[in-house]
Amino acid sequence: MNKNYDQPKSPLLNGKNISVNEAARIMGKSPMFIRIGLQKGLLPFGVAFKTDESHKQYDYYISPLLLAEYTGYSDREEITTPF
Repeated sequence: MNKNYDQPKSPLLNGKNISVNEAARIMGKSPMFIRIGLQKGLLPFGVAFKTDESHKQYDYYISPLLLAEYTGYSDREEITTPF
């Protein structure tokens, strides 16, 4: 039995946090678009946490399931859009 058959091809459904760069690539947007959207609470698939008040640095969490639902991305599709 092929072990890869049961594993989702998509990084969205592998149970791990999605990176800002991967979310940007999937959506065809820039990483800055994703960061600012999460910081302002405009993108419903993740959150931005301020990690350092003085330097205004953020840490991001993007939910694989919520991003898949938001974009309509299926775990059986291949991502072909280059970024």
